[in-house]
Amino acid sequence: DATPKPLLAVHGKPLIEYHLEALARAGVREVVINTAWLEAQYPVVLGDGCRWGLTIHYSMEGRDHGGALETAGGIAKALQLLAPTSTEAFWVVSGDIFAPGFDFAAAHVAAFEASQDDAHLWLVPNPGFNTRGDFALGPSGRLQRGPDTLPRPWTYANLALVRPALVAGVAVGQKAALGPLLFASADAGRLGGQALGGTWENVGT
Repeated sequence: DATPKPLLAVHGKPLIEYHLEALARAGVREVVINTAWLEAQYPVVLGDGCRWGLTIHYSMEGRDHGGALETAGGIAKALQLLAPTSTEAFWVVSGDIFAPGFDFAAAHVAAFEASQDDAHLWLVPNPGFNTRGDFALGPSGRLQRGPDTLPRPWTYANLALVRPALVAGVAVGQKAALGPLLFASADAGRLGGQALGGTWENVGT
């Protein structure tokens, strides 16, 4: 009630700080943080990012639109910061997941940029809160959604590389979920993915 979830401390530091540290280690230098609930706390706690060697930009959804725009809506609002020429690939990570060992490696970016995919997702075996799953993962790293009768043993881990085209149909200020866009890309054969190893927790409640 008093603290935005990504700013809750885990092992002595805010959840989101683990992502900021990992991004900086991987050579990322600019980060956009989408905010809504209690958003005035983010700049106070995180500042401009210089302590990690980053430049942090804040996309204030609460101030500008009266509340959170969901993931696709948030990406669309921040797209000019994320992809100034409308072509750059960028990382997307939820601030309320705990994956301290994830490597935002430049090699992942290069491999994604060499593909024609709309996005590349990291996946975890279905957790208890999503037993039906999101995707089937093919042997060549292709994600499939298919009919409801298809087994879907994998859940999107809220870590992805994304191209602007994924949210091309979302207007600035529009509230829009990311899931349906990912499912449509999978059905069109434009979604890649791989299993995520190591510690991962979705701090859902």
